[in-house]
Amino acid sequence: MCRSTRASAVPVVPDSKGTDTNPFSLDALAVFMFRVLQRVNHPGNLDKNSPNAGYVLLMFYHLYDGKSREEFERELVERFGSLIKMPLLKDDRSPLPDGVKSVLEEGINLYKLHTNRHGRLESTKGSYAKEWAKWEKQLRDTLDSNADYIGSVQVPFESAVKQVLEQLRLVAKGEQETPSTEKRTSGAIVFAAVSLPVTEIQSLLKNLSGKDPNIELFFKDKDMEHCLKKAHVTLAHKRSHGVPAVASYGPFLHQKVPVELTALLFTDKMAALEAQLGSVDGEKIVSRNEWPHVTIWTGEGVPPKEANTLPQLHSEGKATLIEINPPATISGTMEFY
Repeated sequence: MCRSTRASAVPVVPDSKGTDTNPFSLDALAVFMFRVLQRVNHPGNLDKNSPNAGYVLLMFYHLYDGKSREEFERELVERFGSLIKMPLLKDDRSPLPDGVKSVLEEGINLYKLHTNRHGRLESTKGSYAKEWAKWEKQLRDTLDSNADYIGSVQVPFESAVKQVLEQLRLVAKGEQETPSTEKRTSGAIVFAAVSLPVTEIQSLLKNLSGKDPNIELFFKDKDMEHCLKKAHVTLAHKRSHGVPAVASYGPFLHQKVPVELTALLFTDKMAALEAQLGSVDGEKIVSRNEWPHVTIWTGEGVPPKEANTLPQLHSEGKATLIEINPPATISGTMEFY
């Protein structure tokens, strides 16, 4: 038996006036920040109690820096096949108040200074830590004092839902091509990972089976060409590591990452390849998972995350470990899902 986790998702894109250098307007950024700062006990730890919520939102905002709205939407259509737009801002809204515009621009400038000097270092650390703390408070005060304005420029929730449902109805009728990927926009990102080509993983497994009778016996009754539809090394998961940890991989988005596969671990319920991540432009890619790996098979009813227990099971004599010598290196791509 094999367990498939493949599912399609439709990207949700706020409808706002983009600029030449970013697909999201400052109006949209203000609304996103205001909404986040109204959250309480958010699972990803990105809410009103997060000391660097504004900084994290700026990280997401800069994922698309350098792209116009047209380029951004064109790329999404190319990747997903169709686009579902969730209305965010009213067309006839009044201009962004000077105070809100000023605090956002100040944050953007501070973000550029910080990243130019410290790269992906958290805003609570580094030479601009005091400036960030002051700005985060200023951001909250400014948005709170303009709460009525921010509420007035947003498309009513009922209207937004109605428009989204209509678009989904067209997709269901086949009048729009449905997407065939799990990748999502920043607002729905669940985890960061290095995606690996499945064909190369399958070739590796066939090669290992031909050299080791134990591996051949394990895969004998498993249709891996059918079961193995995707392969990746998880870097950080929103639920386990928090939103900031996931967002921290933004600078490496779409970059090639060499992955060294050093061992195969398996039980009668699951199997995974042990992985060691390489570097991008001289910077080592580090997974937040204690055991970086590629889950390649799970039995029926076994969630892929259970593969994290394989090293412990091996230490207890409950799992088999076979070293890959010499290790196999496969190049993957850093992606958000």
